[in-house]
Amino acid sequence: MNIEAIKTAKFPYNIIIKPIGAVCNLNCSYCYYLNKKNLYPGIKSFRMTEEVLKNFTQQYIESQPESIKELHFSWQGGEPTLLGIDFFRQAVKFQKKFCRDGMRITNTFQTNGTLLDENWGKFFHEEKFLIGISIDGPEEIHNFYRRDLKGKGSFKDVIRGLNVLIKEKVEFNTLTVVNNLNGNQPEKIYDFLKNAGATFFQFIPIVEKNSDDSISKESVGPRQWGNFLSEVFDKWKKSDIGEIFIQHFDVFLGLYMGMHSSLCVHAETCGKAAALEHNGDLYSCDHFVFKNNYLGNISELTLREMIDGKKQIDFGNKKKDSLPRFCLKCNYLRLCHGGCPAHRFSSAPGGGSDLNYLCPGFLKFFSHSLPYFQAMSKCLYAGRTAKDYQIYMKTNSSSKQKKPGRNDPCPCGSGKKYKNCHGF
Repeated sequence: MNIEAIKTAKFPYNIIIKPIGAVCNLNCSYCYYLNKKNLYPGIKSFRMTEEVLKNFTQQYIESQPESIKELHFSWQGGEPTLLGIDFFRQAVKFQKKFCRDGMRITNTFQTNGTLLDENWGKFFHEEKFLIGISIDGPEEIHNFYRRDLKGKGSFKDVIRGLNVLIKEKVEFNTLTVVNNLNGNQPEKIYDFLKNAGATFFQFIPIVEKNSDDSISKESVGPRQWGNFLSEVFDKWKKSDIGEIFIQHFDVFLGLYMGMHSSLCVHAETCGKAAALEHNGDLYSCDHFVFKNNYLGNISELTLREMIDGKKQIDFGNKKKDSLPRFCLKCNYLRLCHGGCPAHRFSSAPGGGSDLNYLCPGFLKFFSHSLPYFQAMSKCLYAGRTAKDYQIYMKTNSSSKQKKPGRNDPCPCGSGKKYKNCHGF
Protein backbone atom coordinates (compact mmCIF):
# COMPACT_ATOMS: atom_id res chain seq x y z
CA MET A 1 0.00 0.00 0.00
CA ASN A 2 1.30 3.44 -0.93
CA ILE A 3 0.58 5.97 1.83
CA GLU A 4 1.57 8.79 -0.51
CA ALA A 5 -1.28 7.83 -2.82
CA ILE A 6 -4.10 8.18 -0.26
CA LYS A 7 -7.28 9.40 -1.92
CA THR A 8 -10.34 10.83 -0.26
CA ALA A 9 -13.43 8.69 0.29
CA LYS A 10 -16.68 9.37 -1.57
CA PHE A 11 -18.52 10.10 1.67
CA PRO A 12 -17.57 11.01 5.25
CA TYR A 13 -17.13 7.94 7.45
CA ASN A 14 -16.38 7.05 11.07
CA ILE A 15 -14.27 4.33 12.61
CA ILE A 16 -14.76 2.76 16.03
CA ILE A 17 -11.24 1.97 17.20
CA LYS A 18 -10.52 -1.12 19.31
CA PRO A 19 -6.86 -0.52 20.25
CA ILE A 20 -6.79 -3.40 22.73
CA GLY A 21 -9.30 -5.61 20.94
CA ALA A 22 -11.69 -7.44 23.23
CA VAL A 23 -9.38 -7.48 26.25
CA CYS A 24 -11.17 -6.22 29.36
CA ASN A 25 -10.80 -6.26 33.14
CA LEU A 26 -14.53 -6.96 33.52
CA ASN A 27 -16.51 -10.00 32.51
CA CYS A 28 -19.98 -8.56 31.90
CA SER A 29 -22.28 -11.48 31.20
CA TYR A 30 -24.11 -9.73 28.34
CA CYS A 31 -21.04 -8.36 26.53
CA TYR A 32 -21.14 -9.22 22.83
CA TYR A 33 -17.50 -8.32 22.22
CA LEU A 34 -15.53 -10.45 24.69
CA ASN A 35 -15.57 -13.52 22.44
CA LYS A 36 -13.99 -11.58 19.55
CA LYS A 37 -10.61 -12.69 20.93
CA ASN A 38 -11.45 -16.03 19.32
CA LEU A 39 -10.86 -14.43 15.91
CA TYR A 40 -7.16 -14.28 16.81
CA PRO A 41 -6.16 -17.70 18.21
CA GLY A 42 -2.67 -17.85 19.64
CA ILE A 43 -2.34 -14.08 19.99
CA LYS A 44 -0.98 -13.10 23.40
CA SER A 45 -0.78 -9.33 23.01
CA PHE A 46 -3.75 -7.38 21.71
CA ARG A 47 -2.01 -4.02 22.14
CA MET A 48 -2.10 -1.82 19.03
CA THR A 49 1.44 -1.06 17.92
CA GLU A 50 2.68 2.47 17.34
CA GLU A 51 3.14 1.64 13.66
CA VAL A 52 -0.50 0.62 13.25
CA LEU A 53 -1.64 3.65 15.27
CA LYS A 54 0.35 6.03 13.08
CA ASN A 55 -0.75 4.39 9.83
CA PHE A 56 -4.41 4.45 10.86
CA THR A 57 -4.33 8.06 12.08
CA GLN A 58 -2.78 9.34 8.86
CA GLN A 59 -5.17 7.41 6.64
CA TYR A 60 -8.26 8.27 8.67
CA ILE A 61 -7.54 11.99 8.48
CA GLU A 62 -6.23 12.24 4.93
CA SER A 63 -8.92 10.05 3.35
CA GLN A 64 -11.84 12.14 4.63
CA PRO A 65 -13.56 14.28 1.97
CA GLU A 66 -12.28 17.85 1.79
CA SER A 67 -15.61 19.11 3.13
CA ILE A 68 -14.99 17.50 6.54
CA LYS A 69 -13.99 20.15 9.06
CA GLU A 70 -14.46 18.08 12.20
CA LEU A 71 -13.35 14.48 12.68
CA HIS A 72 -14.04 12.19 15.63
CA PHE A 73 -11.75 9.47 16.95
CA SER A 74 -13.88 6.98 18.89
CA TRP A 75 -11.89 4.76 21.29
CA GLN A 76 -13.53 1.61 22.62
CA GLY A 77 -12.67 -1.90 23.74
CA GLY A 78 -12.50 -4.16 25.53
CA GLU A 79 -11.30 -1.65 28.06
CA PRO A 80 -9.02 1.00 26.49
CA THR A 81 -7.59 2.28 29.81
CA LEU A 82 -5.64 -1.00 30.01
CA LEU A 83 -3.29 0.50 27.41
CA GLY A 84 -2.19 3.29 29.77
CA ILE A 85 -2.16 7.05 29.26
CA ASP A 86 1.04 7.17 27.21
CA PHE A 87 -0.64 5.30 24.35
CA PHE A 88 -3.26 8.01 24.04
CA ARG A 89 -0.70 10.81 24.45
CA GLN A 90 0.98 9.34 21.37
CA ALA A 91 -2.38 9.09 19.60
CA VAL A 92 -2.99 12.80 20.18
CA LYS A 93 0.51 13.62 18.88
CA PHE A 94 -0.20 11.74 15.64
CA GLN A 95 -3.54 13.52 15.31
CA LYS A 96 -1.86 16.91 15.59
CA LYS A 97 0.85 15.88 13.16
CA PHE A 98 -1.52 14.80 10.38
CA CYS A 99 -4.40 17.20 11.05
CA ARG A 100 -5.39 19.13 7.93
CA ASP A 101 -5.58 22.91 7.92
CA GLY A 102 -9.00 24.02 9.08
CA MET A 103 -9.91 20.60 10.53
CA ARG A 104 -10.89 20.11 14.17
CA ILE A 105 -10.21 16.72 15.76
CA THR A 106 -12.12 15.43 18.77
CA ASN A 107 -11.81 12.25 20.82
CA THR A 108 -14.50 10.13 22.48
CA PHE A 109 -13.49 7.40 24.88
CA GLN A 110 -15.79 4.62 26.13
CA THR A 111 -14.72 3.10 29.44
CA ASN A 112 -16.08 1.03 32.31
CA GLY A 113 -14.49 3.63 34.58
CA THR A 114 -12.92 1.20 37.04
CA LEU A 115 -9.29 2.20 36.34
CA LEU A 116 -9.74 5.96 36.17
CA ASP A 117 -7.59 8.04 38.51
CA GLU A 118 -6.44 11.65 38.83
CA ASN A 119 -3.84 11.25 36.07
CA TRP A 120 -6.46 10.00 33.61
CA GLY A 121 -8.79 12.81 34.65
CA LYS A 122 -6.16 15.51 34.09
CA PHE A 123 -5.23 14.05 30.69
CA PHE A 124 -8.86 13.89 29.55
CA HIS A 125 -9.44 17.45 30.72
CA GLU A 126 -6.30 18.81 29.04
CA GLU A 127 -7.00 17.10 25.71
CA LYS A 128 -10.77 17.74 25.87
CA PHE A 129 -11.79 14.08 25.56
CA LEU A 130 -15.50 13.29 25.81
CA ILE A 131 -15.84 10.24 28.07
CA GLY A 132 -18.61 7.67 27.94
CA ILE A 133 -18.83 5.80 31.22
CA SER A 134 -20.75 2.53 31.39
CA ILE A 135 -23.11 2.25 34.34
CA ASP A 136 -26.36 0.29 34.49
CA GLY A 137 -28.00 1.78 37.58
CA PRO A 138 -27.76 1.59 41.39
CA GLU A 139 -25.34 -0.88 42.95
CA GLU A 140 -27.61 -3.91 43.19
CA ILE A 141 -28.70 -3.51 39.56
CA HIS A 142 -25.30 -2.60 38.11
CA ASN A 143 -23.47 -5.43 39.85
CA PHE A 144 -25.93 -8.08 38.70
CA TYR A 145 -24.28 -8.35 35.27
CA ARG A 146 -21.21 -6.08 35.44
CA ARG A 147 -18.63 -8.04 37.44
CA ASP A 148 -14.86 -8.30 37.28
CA LEU A 149 -12.82 -11.37 36.35
CA LYS A 150 -13.11 -12.72 39.90
CA GLY A 151 -16.87 -12.29 40.02
CA LYS A 152 -16.82 -9.16 42.18
CA GLY A 153 -19.26 -6.34 41.44
CA SER A 154 -17.71 -3.28 39.78
CA PHE A 155 -20.09 -0.57 41.01
CA LYS A 156 -17.89 1.04 43.68
CA ASP A 157 -14.93 1.31 41.30
CA VAL A 158 -17.15 2.80 38.59
CA ILE A 159 -18.51 5.45 40.96
CA ARG A 160 -14.98 6.29 42.07
CA GLY A 161 -14.00 6.73 38.42
CA LEU A 162 -17.09 8.83 37.73
CA ASN A 163 -16.20 11.12 40.63
CA VAL A 164 -12.72 11.56 39.14
CA LEU A 165 -14.31 12.87 35.93
CA ILE A 166 -16.52 15.26 37.87
CA LYS A 167 -13.64 16.51 40.03
CA GLU A 168 -11.35 17.10 37.05
CA LYS A 169 -14.16 18.78 35.07
CA VAL A 170 -14.09 16.20 32.27
CA GLU A 171 -17.06 16.21 29.92
CA PHE A 172 -18.83 12.86 30.13
CA ASN A 173 -22.01 10.99 29.36
CA THR A 174 -23.38 7.75 30.73
CA LEU A 175 -24.02 4.61 28.73
CA THR A 176 -26.60 2.32 30.26
CA VAL A 177 -27.16 -1.11 28.78
CA VAL A 178 -30.89 -1.79 29.06
CA ASN A 179 -31.36 -5.45 29.91
CA ASN A 180 -34.02 -7.76 31.30
CA LEU A 181 -33.36 -6.51 34.85
CA ASN A 182 -33.05 -2.72 34.72
CA GLY A 183 -35.53 -2.61 31.84
CA ASN A 184 -38.29 -2.99 34.42
CA GLN A 185 -37.12 0.01 36.48
CA PRO A 186 -36.89 3.01 34.11
CA GLU A 187 -37.74 5.69 36.67
CA LYS A 188 -35.27 4.29 39.18
CA ILE A 189 -32.51 4.23 36.55
CA TYR A 190 -33.33 7.77 35.40
CA ASP A 191 -33.29 9.18 38.94
CA PHE A 192 -30.04 7.40 39.75
CA LEU A 193 -28.21 8.76 36.70
CA LYS A 194 -29.51 12.27 37.33
CA ASN A 195 -28.49 12.19 41.00
CA ALA A 196 -25.06 10.87 40.02
CA GLY A 197 -24.41 14.12 38.17
CA ALA A 198 -24.95 12.98 34.59
CA THR A 199 -26.73 15.25 32.12
CA PHE A 200 -26.43 13.19 28.93
CA PHE A 201 -27.78 9.64 28.91
CA GLN A 202 -27.33 6.91 26.33
CA PHE A 203 -29.60 3.88 26.60
CA ILE A 204 -28.45 0.87 24.59
CA PRO A 205 -30.79 -2.16 24.38
CA ILE A 206 -28.98 -5.47 24.72
CA VAL A 207 -30.24 -8.10 22.28
CA GLU A 208 -28.07 -11.19 22.06
CA LYS A 209 -28.63 -14.76 20.92
CA ASN A 210 -27.44 -17.99 22.50
CA SER A 211 -25.63 -20.66 20.50
CA ASP A 212 -28.96 -22.41 19.91
CA ASP A 213 -30.37 -19.23 18.35
CA SER A 214 -32.60 -18.46 21.33
CA ILE A 215 -32.63 -14.99 22.89
CA SER A 216 -30.26 -14.68 25.85
CA LYS A 217 -31.75 -14.30 29.32
CA GLU A 218 -30.01 -10.94 29.73
CA SER A 219 -31.68 -9.41 26.66
CA VAL A 220 -34.35 -6.76 27.04
CA GLY A 221 -37.78 -7.77 25.75
CA PRO A 222 -39.50 -5.84 22.93
CA ARG A 223 -42.40 -4.58 25.04
CA GLN A 224 -40.08 -4.03 27.96
CA TRP A 225 -37.94 -1.76 25.76
CA GLY A 226 -40.99 0.21 24.62
CA ASN A 227 -42.18 0.65 28.20
CA PHE A 228 -38.70 1.70 29.29
CA LEU A 229 -38.39 4.42 26.65
CA SER A 230 -41.95 5.65 27.24
CA GLU A 231 -41.60 5.94 31.01
CA VAL A 232 -38.20 7.62 30.76
CA PHE A 233 -39.71 10.02 28.20
CA ASP A 234 -42.60 10.89 30.52
CA LYS A 235 -40.24 11.63 33.39
CA TRP A 236 -37.93 13.68 31.17
CA LYS A 237 -40.62 15.83 29.55
CA LYS A 238 -42.17 16.61 32.91
CA SER A 239 -39.26 18.68 34.21
CA ASP A 240 -35.91 18.04 32.52
CA ILE A 241 -36.16 19.20 28.89
CA GLY A 242 -33.12 21.37 28.22
CA GLU A 243 -31.41 20.14 31.39
CA ILE A 244 -31.05 16.41 30.69
CA PHE A 245 -30.22 15.20 27.20
CA ILE A 246 -31.10 11.68 26.08
CA GLN A 247 -29.55 10.39 22.88
CA HIS A 248 -32.60 8.65 21.45
CA PHE A 249 -34.85 11.63 22.12
CA ASP A 250 -32.41 14.08 20.52
CA VAL A 251 -32.23 11.86 17.45
CA PHE A 252 -36.00 11.42 17.13
CA LEU A 253 -36.69 15.14 17.60
CA GLY A 254 -34.19 15.88 14.84
CA LEU A 255 -35.91 13.36 12.57
CA TYR A 256 -39.30 14.96 13.24
CA MET A 257 -37.73 18.21 12.07
CA GLY A 258 -36.52 16.67 8.82
CA MET A 259 -32.88 16.14 9.75
CA HIS A 260 -30.83 13.02 9.12
CA SER A 261 -30.20 10.60 11.96
CA SER A 262 -26.93 11.19 13.80
CA LEU A 263 -27.25 7.65 15.16
CA CYS A 264 -26.48 4.85 12.72
CA VAL A 265 -29.18 2.62 14.26
CA HIS A 266 -31.91 4.89 12.87
CA ALA A 267 -30.22 5.93 9.62
CA GLU A 268 -31.57 4.71 6.27
CA THR A 269 -28.41 2.79 5.41
CA CYS A 270 -25.31 1.49 7.20
CA GLY A 271 -21.69 1.20 6.21
CA LYS A 272 -20.17 4.50 7.31
CA ALA A 273 -19.21 3.38 10.83
CA ALA A 274 -16.70 0.55 10.56
CA ALA A 275 -14.66 -1.08 13.35
CA LEU A 276 -10.86 -1.28 13.51
CA GLU A 277 -9.26 -4.09 15.51
CA HIS A 278 -5.94 -3.80 17.34
CA ASN A 279 -3.85 -5.13 14.44
CA GLY A 280 -5.36 -2.95 11.71
CA ASP A 281 -8.08 -5.36 10.59
CA LEU A 282 -11.21 -3.52 9.48
CA TYR A 283 -14.75 -4.90 9.83
CA SER A 284 -18.06 -3.58 8.54
CA CYS A 285 -19.35 -2.56 11.99
CA ASP A 286 -18.51 -3.29 15.62
CA HIS A 287 -21.71 -5.37 15.79
CA PHE A 288 -20.48 -7.32 12.76
CA VAL A 289 -16.94 -8.26 13.68
CA PHE A 290 -17.19 -11.64 12.00
CA LYS A 291 -15.07 -13.35 9.35
CA ASN A 292 -17.78 -12.70 6.75
CA ASN A 293 -17.59 -8.97 7.45
CA TYR A 294 -13.80 -8.67 7.28
CA LEU A 295 -12.83 -5.92 4.82
CA GLY A 296 -9.05 -6.12 4.96
CA ASN A 297 -6.05 -4.78 6.86
CA ILE A 298 -4.82 -1.19 6.66
CA SER A 299 -1.28 -2.39 5.98
CA GLU A 300 -2.48 -3.93 2.70
CA LEU A 301 -5.45 -1.78 1.66
CA THR A 302 -6.26 1.84 2.38
CA LEU A 303 -9.23 2.75 4.54
CA ARG A 304 -10.66 4.56 1.54
CA GLU A 305 -10.47 1.43 -0.64
CA MET A 306 -12.27 -0.64 1.99
CA ILE A 307 -14.92 1.94 2.91
CA ASP A 308 -15.68 2.69 -0.75
CA GLY A 309 -15.42 -0.97 -1.76
CA LYS A 310 -18.34 -2.98 -3.09
CA LYS A 311 -18.47 -5.28 -0.05
CA GLN A 312 -18.98 -2.41 2.38
CA ILE A 313 -21.38 -0.55 0.09
CA ASP A 314 -23.49 -3.69 -0.29
CA PHE A 315 -23.43 -4.17 3.48
CA GLY A 316 -24.68 -0.63 3.99
CA ASN A 317 -27.43 -0.79 1.38
CA LYS A 318 -28.72 -4.14 2.60
CA LYS A 319 -30.31 -2.41 5.57
CA LYS A 320 -32.66 -0.54 3.26
CA ASP A 321 -32.99 -3.15 0.54
CA SER A 322 -33.99 -5.99 2.86
CA LEU A 323 -36.78 -4.20 4.74
CA PRO A 324 -39.93 -6.33 4.99
CA ARG A 325 -43.20 -5.01 3.52
CA PHE A 326 -44.46 -4.37 7.02
CA CYS A 327 -41.73 -1.73 7.49
CA LEU A 328 -42.24 -0.16 4.07
CA LYS A 329 -45.88 0.53 4.92
CA CYS A 330 -45.18 1.76 8.45
CA ASN A 331 -45.91 5.42 9.23
CA TYR A 332 -42.84 5.50 11.45
CA LEU A 333 -40.36 4.26 8.86
CA ARG A 334 -38.60 7.63 8.64
CA LEU A 335 -37.91 7.49 12.40
CA CYS A 336 -36.74 3.90 12.56
CA HIS A 337 -35.53 2.69 9.14
CA GLY A 338 -35.72 -0.85 10.46
CA GLY A 339 -33.35 -0.29 13.38
CA CYS A 340 -30.00 -2.00 13.81
CA PRO A 341 -29.42 -4.85 11.31
CA ALA A 342 -27.92 -6.89 14.16
CA HIS A 343 -31.42 -7.03 15.69
CA ARG A 344 -33.35 -7.78 12.50
CA PHE A 345 -34.13 -11.48 12.76
CA SER A 346 -37.84 -11.63 13.66
CA SER A 347 -40.66 -12.68 11.37
CA ALA A 348 -42.77 -9.79 10.08
CA PRO A 349 -46.56 -9.80 9.76
CA GLY A 350 -47.34 -10.36 6.09
CA GLY A 351 -44.04 -12.09 5.36
CA GLY A 352 -40.35 -11.42 5.69
CA SER A 353 -37.77 -12.43 8.27
CA ASP A 354 -35.87 -9.17 8.64
CA LEU A 355 -38.04 -7.42 11.19
CA ASN A 356 -36.32 -5.76 14.13
CA TYR A 357 -36.74 -7.87 17.27
CA LEU A 358 -37.46 -4.62 19.15
CA CYS A 359 -40.05 -3.39 16.63
CA PRO A 360 -43.06 -3.75 18.97
CA GLY A 361 -41.22 -1.68 21.56
CA PHE A 362 -40.33 1.08 19.13
CA LEU A 363 -43.93 1.13 17.83
CA LYS A 364 -45.20 1.58 21.37
CA PHE A 365 -42.78 4.42 22.03
CA PHE A 366 -43.42 6.20 18.73
CA SER A 367 -47.19 6.16 19.21
CA HIS A 368 -46.77 7.31 22.81
CA SER A 369 -44.39 10.19 22.08
CA LEU A 370 -45.73 11.36 18.69
CA PRO A 371 -47.88 14.34 19.81
CA TYR A 372 -45.17 15.60 22.14
CA PHE A 373 -42.41 15.49 19.53
CA GLN A 374 -44.73 17.24 17.07
CA ALA A 375 -45.33 20.00 19.61
CA MET A 376 -41.62 20.29 20.41
CA SER A 377 -40.86 20.61 16.70
CA LYS A 378 -43.32 23.50 16.42
CA CYS A 379 -41.64 25.19 19.36
CA LEU A 380 -38.22 25.01 17.75
CA TYR A 381 -39.53 26.24 14.39
CA ALA A 382 -41.16 29.17 16.22
CA GLY A 383 -37.90 30.11 17.93
CA ARG A 384 -38.97 28.73 21.30
CA THR A 385 -37.34 26.00 23.36
CA ALA A 386 -38.67 22.45 23.33
CA LYS A 387 -39.74 22.77 26.98
CA ASP A 388 -42.54 25.10 25.80
CA TYR A 389 -44.21 22.18 24.02
CA GLN A 390 -47.41 22.44 26.08
CA ILE A 391 -48.35 25.62 24.21
CA TYR A 392 -48.73 23.61 21.03
CA MET A 393 -50.29 20.63 22.75
CA LYS A 394 -53.18 22.97 23.55
CA THR A 395 -53.42 24.79 20.23
CA ASN A 396 -52.50 22.08 17.73
CA SER A 397 -55.50 19.84 17.14
CA SER A 398 -53.33 17.17 15.59
CA SER A 399 -51.42 17.01 18.86
CA LYS A 400 -54.60 16.42 20.83
CA GLN A 401 -54.91 12.91 19.51
CA LYS A 402 -55.28 10.31 22.19
CA LYS A 403 -53.12 7.26 22.43
CA PRO A 404 -54.85 4.52 20.42
CA GLY A 405 -57.09 2.14 22.32
CA ARG A 406 -56.55 -1.59 22.13
CA ASN A 407 -59.18 -1.95 19.41
CA ASP A 408 -58.19 1.18 17.45
CA PRO A 409 -56.09 0.97 14.25
CA CYS A 410 -52.36 1.03 14.98
CA PRO A 411 -50.78 4.40 14.05
CA CYS A 412 -47.98 2.57 12.25
CA GLY A 413 -50.33 2.09 9.31
CA SER A 414 -50.35 -1.70 9.30
CA GLY A 415 -54.16 -1.82 9.26
CA LYS A 416 -54.13 -4.09 12.30
CA LYS A 417 -55.76 -3.29 15.63
CA TYR A 418 -53.33 -1.69 18.05
CA LYS A 419 -53.46 -4.68 20.42
CA ASN A 420 -52.73 -7.14 17.61
CA CYS A 421 -49.99 -5.11 15.98
CA HIS A 422 -48.13 -4.85 19.27
CA GLY A 423 -48.73 -8.48 20.06
CA PHE A 424 -46.97 -10.04 17.08
